[in-house]
Amino acid sequence: MQITGEFLRSFITATPANLASEEALRFKQTIQRFPEEAVYIYSFKESRMIYASGWEEVLGYKDDEINLPIILHVTSPEYAPFSEEFNEKALQFILTKTEELDKYSFTMELKKIHKDGQAVPLISKVGVFSSDNGRVTAIIGRFQVSHSIKFGKVMRYAAYGPDKSQFEEELNKQLFHYYAISGKEKEALSLVAKGYSFKEVAHYFKVSQSAIEKRILPMYKRFEVKSLTHLISFAHDNHILE
Repeated sequence: MQITGEFLRSFITATPANLASEEALRFKQTIQRFPEEAVYIYSFKESRMIYASGWEEVLGYKDDEINLPIILHVTSPEYAPFSEEFNEKALQFILTKTEELDKYSFTMELKKIHKDGQAVPLISKVGVFSSDNGRVTAIIGRFQVSHSIKFGKVMRYAAYGPDKSQFEEELNKQLFHYYAISGKEKEALSLVAKGYSFKEVAHYFKVSQSAIEKRILPMYKRFEVKSLTHLISFAHDNHILE
């Protein structure tokens, strides 16, 4: 039986980026970074970070100091188990794909711990940066500070790519034991909360009614609620729905 985190750790090293390299200097000129945003590029081919920018502003670590294990390990305790397993399962899924790799990415809302000990609310987005002959060679991560995030007990994530439905379904199966909700589940629940029937929601998304039921009904058990009204109330209480 594989231990959670074992697969991920087998792929990464603690080697920071050489920011004086020609490659890193080129990235500095070509990769846009927004205020309160940190960026990294990790190369599986080189088994190291090859670019980092904005980390001192966001988490207090210098760009030539930060590495991928630090980024993973400074997640706040209440989010750490889910974050590690989510990253691992998402990476495992992407590594099974061989086409249109640059279109795959996933996002998550979570808290990281700043070097000074303060909690920082972030939206993280990790995607494929480069590939070669159908194999992922590097990933890019963007971590944007978001002061508007309201955290409840439920962790929120989303997956993107040509096989988005399969991607999220696989993650939902693997992460069912966590209080978490996918972007696809949240979209459906938001319409149901506005009074639309399952049939109407199915028509909106151009899927079958049973597909919508499969998005909504499993949340009863996951969030320990007994009715649709209870589920919607729970979603509002935990800032899933505004």
